[in-house]
Amino acid sequence: MKPLNIIKVGGAVVEDEASLSDLLRSFAQLPGNKVLVHGGGRAATQVAAEMGIESVMVQGRRVTDANMLRVVTMVYGGLVNKNIVARLQALGVNALGLTGADLGYMLSDRRPVVDVDYGFVGDVKRTDASILAQLIESSVVPVLAPLTHDGKGSLLNTNADTIAAEAAKALAQMFDVTLTFCFEKQGVLLDADDDSSVIARLYRDDFQRLVAEGTISGGMIPKITNAFCAIDSGVKRVVITHARHLEGGTTIVG
Repeated sequence: MKPLNIIKVGGAVVEDEASLSDLLRSFAQLPGNKVLVHGGGRAATQVAAEMGIESVMVQGRRVTDANMLRVVTMVYGGLVNKNIVARLQALGVNALGLTGADLGYMLSDRRPVVDVDYGFVGDVKRTDASILAQLIESSVVPVLAPLTHDGKGSLLNTNADTIAAEAAKALAQMFDVTLTFCFEKQGVLLDADDDSSVIARLYRDDFQRLVAEGTISGGMIPKITNAFCAIDSGVKRVVITHARHLEGGTTIVG
């Protein structure tokens, strides 16, 4: 199978001009098949505040009522996605921006209410890898926004790490997939204030222990959980690293 790089870039990087420029240049220089998945949570929070809409986060995930759904649709599917697509085109990358509703490539169910009502948040039900593969084989570079659809006409806010992991899992049936999560740190850290404390290889048992101890918390928990799910589903390699370079960092070991 042909190699495929799926790069996920977080909102903190998207909103920092220098980091985003470095990341997009590095991404453009990657040879072969590739996909970019982006977040944009900080921009959504800022736009929501400007509109007088409160942002509520629970365990690193955004509670999305009807007003917030409008915000994230505008920010993720419009402002952030099309800005990235335009900049990649300027770097010679034939990029195409997509939400899960476009071509129906990613279908979700609205998350059921258990302890928390997350509102219009989607849990991925199905990914049509054949559609993405056709684009990739046609030398198109998909740029995936963190929005899916329910098949009934509604968009759903969906965690960008989940989008990346689900796309990687589906495409692993057709490609040798390397999934790289890029953010503002050097990797998964033992000490959040010490960039040199990178965990080079993170095993599942160590992850569970570090979460219990509080060393790993917040949005890093769903990121790493998605990484392990991807490994379990046939993704060849998962790395968490800094956006300024697409090497080094933390390798997730199943």
